[in-house]
Amino acid sequence: MMNRIRRGFTLVELMVVMAIIALLLALALPRYFNHLETSRETILKQDLAVMRDAIDKYHGDRDRYPDSLGELVDRRYLRSLPVDPITDRADSWVAVAPPSGEAGNVYDIRSGAPGTARDGSAYADW
Repeated sequence: MMNRIRRGFTLVELMVVMAIIALLLALALPRYFNHLETSRETILKQDLAVMRDAIDKYHGDRDRYPDSLGELVDRRYLRSLPVDPITDRADSWVAVAPPSGEAGNVYDIRSGAPGTARDGSAYADW
């Protein structure tokens, strides 16, 4: 008669593997979320720079500031309004009115996102 020996993983071996996987996840996940937050902040800074550049070009061409952000899209200074990466909405941008005596309603643009960035500054102050 043939003696068949079945060999598999023991419960202890499976628990060791699970502990190693849990340890790797505990080390990797915080770095991933940290990187994700840093990426969102970088995208926000870039979006603000692009929209501010469009506002400046509009003012240079028309000698007035736009009445709304939609006007930048309508006049083809922007293809579309970017989505705020912090709020995940395109309608959360806050328009800053120009100094008195200037025509238009959008002198500068700010994020409407609540909270603070990794450097401690408020998103609304960027």
